Amino acid sequence: MSADPHVLVVDDEPQIQKLLKVALSAAGWRVSLAATAADALRAIAASAPDVVILDLGLPDRSGLDVLKDMRAFSTTPVLILSARDREGDKIEALDAGADDYVEKPFGMGELLARLRVAMRKTAGKAATITRVEADGLVIDMEKRLVTRDGAPIRLTPKEYDLLVTLARHAGRVVTHRQILAAVWGPAHVQDTQYLRVLIGQLRPKIERNPSTPSIVRTEAGVGYRFMVDGDYQSTSTSRQ
Repeated sequence: MSADPHVLVVDDEPQIQKLLKVALSAAGWRVSLAATAADALRAIAASAPDVVILDLGLPDRSGLDVLKDMRAFSTTPVLILSARDREGDKIEALDAGADDYVEKPFGMGELLARLRVAMRKTAGKAATITRVEADGLVIDMEKRLVTRDGAPIRLTPKEYDLLVTLARHAGRVVTHRQILAAVWGPAHVQDTQYLRVLIGQLRPKIERNPSTPSIVRTEAGVGYRFMVDGDYQSTSTSRQ
């Protein structure tokens, strides 16, 4: 992680602000605080934080409004931190441009791990991921080659496209609509059965135990997440 990465915490609960200020500062983050949507948008525009932690319930406007407005001028990663646990709220936030979603109450260890994933995205803004490794699985996008423990895995074109779509967003939730648009095209964003079938075909080929997948995890009702663990590595090359 780079020195003193900057996180903007947008939450109107003083207890949450205090908790995050102390914990994130101790973990090496430079922390700014905002309690309203208006203050948040001003801070994002003025200081360009590396990551934004955003609550959905703000006193003047919703956090979703903040997310939609900031996406007009900023690609800063956004991690939603909210007590709302409905699948519809998660899907709406992720489809609107959030990078991840953590429910309150939350574990600080998990939150810090999600922030590290967001920082990898920030560091890779000017780069293209060409190689991803997770739990013995290696995806070499330049060679269009997938191996597990050194042995090649034969994938159909659609299986490969699905795996690469998830791997390029490693650690973050990718919604059903986002995956369907990337793999099948915008005309098929409602065809979730296509996706379920393809996931069912892909997992036996890439997972050590498909019944308890360690690489491609289901986010119930929302989408899928390519898991980041201690063995995860990525190699990037700069865009020309």
